[in-house]
Amino acid sequence: MSNPRNGDTKPPCLPRNGLVKIPTQPNGLGSASITKGTPAVKNRLCQPSSVPAILSPALAPRSDLPIPSLASPLSLAALAGVSSPPGASLVGLNSSEAAPGAEHPSPERLPGSPSERQLAVDEKILNRLFWYFSACEKCVLAQVCKAWRRVLYQPKFWVGLTPVLHTKELYNVLPGGEKEFVSLQGFAVRGFDGFCLVGVSDLDICEFIDNYPLSKKGVKSMSLKRSTITDAGLEVGGQRGARGQGWVMLEQMQGVVRLELSGCNDFTEAGLWSSLNARITALSVSDCINVADDAIAAISQLLPNLAELNLQAYHVTDTALAYFTAKQGYTTHTLRLNSCWEITNHGVVNMVHSLPNLSVLSLSGCSKVTDDGVELVAENLRKLRSLDLSWCPRITDMALEYIACDLHKLEELVLDRCVRITDTGLSYLSTMSSLRSLYLRWCCQVREDGAGSPPAAGDRREVQDFGLKHLLGMGSLRLLSLAGCPLLTTTGLSGLVQLQELEELELTNCPGATPELFKYFSQHLPCCMVIE
Repeated sequence: MSNPRNGDTKPPCLPRNGLVKIPTQPNGLGSASITKGTPAVKNRLCQPSSVPAILSPALAPRSDLPIPSLASPLSLAALAGVSSPPGASLVGLNSSEAAPGAEHPSPERLPGSPSERQLAVDEKILNRLFWYFSACEKCVLAQVCKAWRRVLYQPKFWVGLTPVLHTKELYNVLPGGEKEFVSLQGFAVRGFDGFCLVGVSDLDICEFIDNYPLSKKGVKSMSLKRSTITDAGLEVGGQRGARGQGWVMLEQMQGVVRLELSGCNDFTEAGLWSSLNARITALSVSDCINVADDAIAAISQLLPNLAELNLQAYHVTDTALAYFTAKQGYTTHTLRLNSCWEITNHGVVNMVHSLPNLSVLSLSGCSKVTDDGVELVAENLRKLRSLDLSWCPRITDMALEYIACDLHKLEELVLDRCVRITDTGLSYLSTMSSLRSLYLRWCCQVREDGAGSPPAAGDRREVQDFGLKHLLGMGSLRLLSLAGCPLLTTTGLSGLVQLQELEELELTNCPGATPELFKYFSQHLPCCMVIE
């Protein structure tokens, strides 16, 4: 692809899933970290510096659309259901197959018949074509021409995406050195109902509220990360009152029902008492040093409709888990207590009696919880569908027996770094017909022969092939992670082909995972994504 203005040659387009990937633009690109799939899978995608980063969940495939491929390129005319005009370009055609020296002008200036130019800007065609591109690619494609921008700026192409705005991206520096808040009209046109603000102050939040047209009722989700939000806030002409500018966000943004505070160390528990609104249904608080038991009291008293609570706090104790009200016992279905080091089995007792309708529970990093605590969970929370016990070093095979006996609806179980689990524990899990996702990263220690008697001193080993035999009969499994199990052999791992319904298999840091094994998996598990 060449530039007709200066004759510079651009990098060739590379096919991606049968489509032409947009090449790097010369005006400089920023980068966004996008996480999807399992917690171990991360991709780095690029975006223009003028377009803030966007966090994207895995988008559901459009099964009603034809999938273009290199074997049968899909033309714009084919998308419209008409015959291709002579010389029409094809979507999915490798750049190396194009004629040497061929140029690609913008769609509005395409040479040839009028029908060819019309196809390139036909909204019916573009509305189908643009579903094939990622969020970052759509940001670039929107800069091609006004017609493409008009189509791409429809809210349907941006559903489920959250723009991430850093402080420096919120202002333009004028020639005189003054700062001017950027226009957010482009975000409003696309209908974004959630934002993540990074490194902002109370004043920045106020400026955002004043400048984003949908801020009053159109924004449903707000995330503040590594920000200096305070209780009292900065006084700007006395306009924001004594409760603080930052918390005016919750007063003025009447549509916010999901709130996240991460790495915000300047607000206190008193700020939560004075600001939390009953309309909030999902709250996440992490790495905020002033959060302790009194903060949980504020949450339980002020948020009667709370459905999801994600908490990572080092100073929360067992007492806090007894604060939840009877109404929250009916409404709250998700509780994640990550690295709450002071939580013990007594806290688990309070939790299971206060929140009996939980379907998602995480005790990841709650290192004082033992098998007795897991027994309480299994006996009282029969509706659980997801349970995370990662980094709980006191969990043993006995806990897995409780889980297998009582949690018949469990679909996801995370046991990363549970170093006391052996093959005996895996044999208990093999009886769970509902389990679809099982994470066993760096976690199991077993004897070589897998017998039931205690291992001799010095004979404890990490997961070996014998442990895998218990998993081969779990036909319901769709995701299995065995990352960091160094004693698994190629022969043992090859038996996993018996799990024909497996969709994702993680084998990072497994010496037995050889190139030959991956080739074997590609032949016998063609529908499974194997993470090396």
